[in-house]
Amino acid sequence: MKPPPRQARAAATRERLLDVAGELLAEEGMERISTNLVAARAGLTPPALYRYFADKYALLEALGERLMTRQNAVLDAWLVRHAPGGIAAMAAGLGDLLAENGAVTRAEPGAVWILRALHASPRLVHVRLGSHRFVTDRLTDACAAHLPGVDRDLLWRRLRLAVEIGFAADEMLYEEDGIAPDDLLADVAAILRSLLPG
Repeated sequence: MKPPPRQARAAATRERLLDVAGELLAEEGMERISTNLVAARAGLTPPALYRYFADKYALLEALGERLMTRQNAVLDAWLVRHAPGGIAAMAAGLGDLLAENGAVTRAEPGAVWILRALHASPRLVHVRLGSHRFVTDRLTDACAAHLPGVDRDLLWRRLRLAVEIGFAADEMLYEEDGIAPDDLLADVAAILRSLLPG
């Protein structure tokens, strides 16, 4: 993937291309979206788009990276608020983490389709796995500070499972319109609390 541009105008163009790609991904799906469609909708020529993204998969990878970075920022802010209070404070705040992460995800153009692309394409899976492992590492570090007697590998494994459950629940809300989001988040928070040792 090409590095993001440093100049403000180029960075704004790149962000516009990502927004347009997210919108088109939601409209057309992963199979039908193309760099030509994105360039046309953004008012650019295909060669101008290729200055930022080598191909469709580089564009989808950048969409995934942007979403995961925004989700990771939610986690970082949540840890600042809750980690100093220990395991009980983090466990009590899990509903907040899930709700805040969900809000950031829903604000992203084409978010559900980005998430699906990160599952569907072998070329993109590394983005999702890298982010989920990063989240697990951050949670493990925060929890381990308050659980000195707990095996770190056990803690990491349980938190890795918790991360998958949390993200799966968020994705489920896009498809199950008969489930109240607050109820689902409360259920998931209870499940995640049960995974925490201590």
